[in-house]
Amino acid sequence: MSTFTELGLKEEILKALTDLGYEKPSEIQEKAIPQVISSTDDLKAFAQTGTGKTAAFSLPILQLLNSESKNTQAIILSPTRELAVQIGNNIKDFSKYMKNVNVLTVYGGANIDEQIKKLRKGVQIVVGTPGRTVDLIKRGRLKLENVQWLILDEADEMLNMGFKDELDQVLEVTPEEKQTLLFSATFPKEVESIARNYMNNPVEITAGQKNTGSDNVENQYYLVTERNRYPALRRICDVNPDIYGIVFCRTKRETAQVADNLIQDGYNADALHGDLSQAQRDGVMQKFRNKSLQMLVATDVAARGLDVNSLTHVINYKLPDQTEAYTHRSGRTGRAGNKGISIALITNKEMGKLRPIERKIQKKFEKKSVPSGEEICKNQLFSLINNVKETEVNHQQIDTYLENIYASLEGLEREELIQKFVSVEFNKFLKHYANSRDLNDSERSRKDDRGKSRDDENMTRFFVNLGRKDQLNPGKLIGLINDQNITDNVEIGQIEILDTFSFFELDKNFTDETIEAFVDTTFNGRNVNVEVTEKKKRSGGGGRRRGGEDRRGRGRRFEGKGRSDRRSNDSGGRSDRNDSRRREGGNDRGDRRDRPDRSDRTSRSSDRPDRSAGFGRRRN
Repeated sequence: MSTFTELGLKEEILKALTDLGYEKPSEIQEKAIPQVISSTDDLKAFAQTGTGKTAAFSLPILQLLNSESKNTQAIILSPTRELAVQIGNNIKDFSKYMKNVNVLTVYGGANIDEQIKKLRKGVQIVVGTPGRTVDLIKRGRLKLENVQWLILDEADEMLNMGFKDELDQVLEVTPEEKQTLLFSATFPKEVESIARNYMNNPVEITAGQKNTGSDNVENQYYLVTERNRYPALRRICDVNPDIYGIVFCRTKRETAQVADNLIQDGYNADALHGDLSQAQRDGVMQKFRNKSLQMLVATDVAARGLDVNSLTHVINYKLPDQTEAYTHRSGRTGRAGNKGISIALITNKEMGKLRPIERKIQKKFEKKSVPSGEEICKNQLFSLINNVKETEVNHQQIDTYLENIYASLEGLEREELIQKFVSVEFNKFLKHYANSRDLNDSERSRKDDRGKSRDDENMTRFFVNLGRKDQLNPGKLIGLINDQNITDNVEIGQIEILDTFSFFELDKNFTDETIEAFVDTTFNGRNVNVEVTEKKKRSGGGGRRRGGEDRRGRGRRFEGKGRSDRRSNDSGGRSDRNDSRRREGGNDRGDRRDRPDRSDRTSRSSDRPDRSAGFGRRRN
């Protein structure tokens, strides 16, 4: 392997690299830097996430840059604000010993007037997101007629995020005589199309194998049920006491929910998603980089610019729809020569999603068992003991207190002292996992899904003001629930249909979302009222259903939209909602916590209920 000196870089750049701890170039740096320095040919470069792409394109540009000119000579496009900021900061670090080199990062959410003011002073290198870059071009503030280098970083992701039009607009206003550098972790057909349309016979270089996963990342999967998805996540976190990772979710709501659950379970965690302001996102990112946060729960887009080399785990709470997205997710760990683990939590129904990913990354997933309570407690205990052994005593701070400490602990034997000390830190795990069940017994899980009573601690029981007189049956109620888009793969429990009202059970993690979702909903012209009710105790084995009645609601969990024949509302099952009314507490139903208990309605009714006794699965 070459050294940075052998690559022909200036002394000022070499000095900065030494300060930053750069010793030897990575494979992509070793191949790209001399290529860009020695040639004006366009370059198409594949490199996995975390292999040093930013230095691969920015170092040769700094080497060739004319610092005496105030014109913008290089424009670097990046898919997200976070990644743009990261690139801009890296270039500033690389050029800190170079005179008269100005770098500006432009992105939405920041003061555009401040960005314009800096452009007027002269900026040789501009790093920007596509949207803000186009905005500045249209205002006539960003002039690219003197651009010598156009760099498209993470081009695949920019296209995935819908920036094709913006890319086209930027490319159209740059000179034909420029060097275009395209860097990407994957090369889907859309990226190849950009290369064909906007590049002239590009040289192609590859670090590692094209469109494969990193050799530094171990890919694992855990088989879970939908209901056990979060408990399994917690066990995985608990069994790895030193975990420092990202949990990827598919929706903003799911991201916030998982983050809240982790916080309640004692983790320093936070959520990162598109609804946060720029200041909030920057704050979360900074806390995660300096390890004030142990776990970051994020959507794909929000975590795109996160550059942390020491992540131990990436956990796919749910797999992405696109196989390329898994490559980007897993590439967050195993960076800079470190080893990492990428985990996928999947149900039996999702097993088919693994095969395309395996073909894409050319690596196999290893099946792992969800850790048992005993395994977790053992790992946590010995992690605690090891931390105690490795802790350095700061005598300057603690010595003044030792005399009183010794006096307070006088009379305790060595063994007893150790036992008490360990228990102080360890009892919470012992308590939580006492009598914990095995989450790996899929047959038992399926049985539990079908046979749990409505006293199941994981479910909330709801009252709804619709019954058989409203032409409601279990299938239509399931369809109505699904129409509300409460969350993906929501677990539906028992259903009881009576004459004028009914009851149903849903996953308790989505209680508030369920209440909110049904606001302003109608069914066959009636306003739907859904309220939480207490669970009814049963003494027997459940009610019998009338012979000949529809049993499709029994024993199945319906995920996503119901079939068209289940959509029971002529207007699509759901009317438009007045969000401001909900936020301001203007719901005319009032505070549901003050409503009377409806748990005894079943016993007062003469109706024989239509029951759907249990949880189950959609037919494949």
